[in-house]
Amino acid sequence: MSMDPEQHNPLVAALEALLFVHGDPLDIKKIASVLKAEKQDVEQAIATLTGHLEHADRGLMLVHQESRVQLATKPTFSSMVEHLVKDEFEEKLTPAALETLSLIAYLGPISRARVDYLRGVNSSYSVRNLLMRGLVEKTSDPQSPHVVAYRVSFDLLKHLGVSSIEDLPDYQKYKTISSEAEA
Repeated sequence: MSMDPEQHNPLVAALEALLFVHGDPLDIKKIASVLKAEKQDVEQAIATLTGHLEHADRGLMLVHQESRVQLATKPTFSSMVEHLVKDEFEEKLTPAALETLSLIAYLGPISRARVDYLRGVNSSYSVRNLLMRGLVEKTSDPQSPHVVAYRVSFDLLKHLGVSSIEDLPDYQKYKTISSEAEA
């Protein structure tokens, strides 16, 4: 039984993994750089992955906008996803979301990639949940203005009853530890 080599293209698998882990739209040039591949090979892998995901038994699709692509759920499953999200908003924050929120509060503004690195897992779901709840907001990374970073929102500060981020418990202690660790 011979296998179709296109089904086992490691670039297609790597692309899918990269888009899954990143969560946000990625530019094709950035994908090519990360995967150490030629732009036209990445474009072919995108076309192949798009074809694979078009099958009825798949719940994901690729969203294309100009030179960026993102992995997303198919519209067919929107009511199920909305139900899950609604249920989660009515629940307390998970330990993963609390951990993510703590990192953003004490180390922010911080990129999602840095949060992922510090937690050792993909944090896109937790960050998205915190954004949708209005607990964090997007800003630009002071060290790299083209990178999206996250910081706590005014709503969170009001909810916690603090007038500024510096009023969080042991804020200065953890900020100092963080600065020393990065130096």
